[in-house]
Amino acid sequence: MFYKNEANSYREILPGVNMKTMVYGEKTLMSEFFLKGGSVLPTHDHIHEQTGYLISGKIILTIGEETFDVEPGDSWTIPGGVTHAVETLEDSIAIEVFSPRRDEYIR
Repeated sequence: MFYKNEANSYREILPGVNMKTMVYGEKTLMSEFFLKGGSVLPTHDHIHEQTGYLISGKIILTIGEETFDVEPGDSWTIPGGVTHAVETLEDSIAIEVFSPRRDEYIR
């Protein structure tokens, strides 16, 4: 599968939290997230392991009981079933890979 970037292909999943699925295979899915400064992704969990990389901006990421100040170039992995949340300090772009793939993110 090949993905050609489309700047306007985001969809809002929560206020200030926009995502677009880039590519996916049988076992993984890669998405790009645009997080508006001041937005919050509330505490949640899911079965998917989630690995991310912050391209731009600044966020506060809580994984389980630990909180991290995340800046461009930082990365993370969240095991499936572990609670996590994000507070966005400024407009941010992150890339995340999910396994197993998140079928609800496929249009």
